[in-house]
Amino acid sequence: MGQALATAYAEARRVFEEADRAYAEGAPASRSLSALCFEGPEDELKLTETQQPAILATSIAAHRVLEAQGIRPAFVAGHSLGEYSAHVAAGTIEFGDAVRLVRRRGRYMQEAVPVGVGAMAAILGADLETVQRACTEAAEGEIVSPANINAPGQIAIAGHAAAVQRASERAKALGAKRAIPLQVSAPFHCALMMPAEARLEPELRVLAARAPRVPVVANVDAQPKREAWSAIDALVRQVSAPVRWADVVTRLASEGVTTYVEVGPGTVLSGLVKKIHKDARVVQFGSPDDLGAIVAACSTSAEK
Repeated sequence: MGQALATAYAEARRVFEEADRAYAEGAPASRSLSALCFEGPEDELKLTETQQPAILATSIAAHRVLEAQGIRPAFVAGHSLGEYSAHVAAGTIEFGDAVRLVRRRGRYMQEAVPVGVGAMAAILGADLETVQRACTEAAEGEIVSPANINAPGQIAIAGHAAAVQRASERAKALGAKRAIPLQVSAPFHCALMMPAEARLEPELRVLAARAPRVPVVANVDAQPKREAWSAIDALVRQVSAPVRWADVVTRLASEGVTTYVEVGPGTVLSGLVKKIHKDARVVQFGSPDDLGAIVAACSTSAEK
């Protein structure tokens, strides 16, 4: 992950070098972050406290390459962890601080709920009202709620494992097409994450943050954050609040955004954007082979 970028571009190499230094300042690790990104092993890379800084580093490496090409966003947004990448890109927080923060964020999230106690599931083919009703009716004194409102008909729920199972069955009874258990290490973006939020909040509050250079549309309320204090407040609240990705993209569209560049590993967000903003142009940048399409898409967008 990210190795082709680091091989091809000095800007990307410098990002991974900085990431290695910041990562080493945290808890001891068996290998450097760049080595884990480039070589694995996959089992270690899947650990939440490794995965979060690894994805952040790869995303910022790709961003710095685009920046060196003169490609700069008018707005930025990120899904969950990606909101940290968005704030680094916007200049709200320093990259090294973000690496250290998200490593601890991952650890706090993992430690908030013992393995096996929580779960998540994707509910397909149901609207938010139906999913909320299913969660309410299935809770039975436990926690279960919408966690990722990703796109029309695509909502993830999180909470206690038994409650998630009950809510999945109830959602299908109410008309959902499918309910798919998700292979995750913790029940993210629900009230079970409050202990993680409480541990992370003081670290975020003392961070040397600046006003974003471009607006960052936040997960918690789909509002553009233009001041440092509101940006940090949104990062605190998003730990236990649902990710309102469908609303984020709708807000971007309302601001006149027509071209979206998914920066970093994977193409999941591109697929979600296409479901929400059907007329948009969506491109991805995660490897050197993608650069030509990005330049063409952004040039066309600028001409308009």
